[in-house]
Amino acid sequence: MNPDNRIKQKLKFAVYFTIGIFVVEVIGGVWTHSLALLSDAAHVMMDLFSMVLSLVAVYLSSRPASDTRTYGWHRAEVFAAIFNGVSLFLVSIGIIYEAIGRLWMPQEIKGLQMLVIASFGLVANLVVLLVLRRHGSRDINLRSALLHVLSDFLSSVGVVVAAVIIYFTGWHLTDPIVAIIIGISIILGSVRVLRESGHILFEGVPNWIDFNNVAKMMRSIPGVKDVHHLHIWSICSNLVSLSSHVLIEPKDRHRGDEIIRQINIILRGKFCITDTTIQLDEMRTTEDTLVPVVSHPPET
Repeated sequence: MNPDNRIKQKLKFAVYFTIGIFVVEVIGGVWTHSLALLSDAAHVMMDLFSMVLSLVAVYLSSRPASDTRTYGWHRAEVFAAIFNGVSLFLVSIGIIYEAIGRLWMPQEIKGLQMLVIASFGLVANLVVLLVLRRHGSRDINLRSALLHVLSDFLSSVGVVVAAVIIYFTGWHLTDPIVAIIIGISIILGSVRVLRESGHILFEGVPNWIDFNNVAKMMRSIPGVKDVHHLHIWSICSNLVSLSSHVLIEPKDRHRGDEIIRQINIILRGKFCITDTTIQLDEMRTTEDTLVPVVSHPPET
């Protein structure tokens, strides 16, 4: 089966399953007066929205390139990840704000009912987490959706712990305290997603690629004297592009195609760089540095 189709099927399953979690936790939160449960339900709602966005992004990224979008819609996953990161941050702020109010005015919680519902949410989130985990390593869009589910799973653990404490001790302040902890964990996760997404949008070198090592490996190709004007950036989390000027001896001009082919073999095999533009030069200028100075062009 096509990898995109497998991802779509898993995301569809996760969406339907998450709808069930959301409905149960909203009803349970209102019934038990638990802010922690309602906070988790709000988080689940964002999980649901995140997965729907991820699913839309997968469909968009599979659309073919055109003469107006030569890379197709691959960047859709990055924008979905940014939206998910922002939504996570805003939800966490709301959770913390409400929880601080509960610290001063705690409400009585139905501990046993809260424990049953929280346990359901914990198991259900674990199921969704296991379904999505396999495809969430490199794809930043799916990783942001996976992060939603992971943080919700961890928050479900916190809610279960809070329910146990409330049931056995009657200490109702546990509920807003756990809600604050959940909110802080969500903030940390959202900042990480936003940082990775912004790195892609600013054409940063992918985190798993050593820029200088790429240059070193390219220089090791027989016939390559030096490498300059090297750019490495991501179109999306799974598509890395590279452009570079490669200095060769004039006597090796007839081997130009072979040199480029050998460079591409190394780039694909060692660094997973599949989209390359390589220019062969026979003369060096004073401006030929490994990392070129790119100035903002004046208006014409």
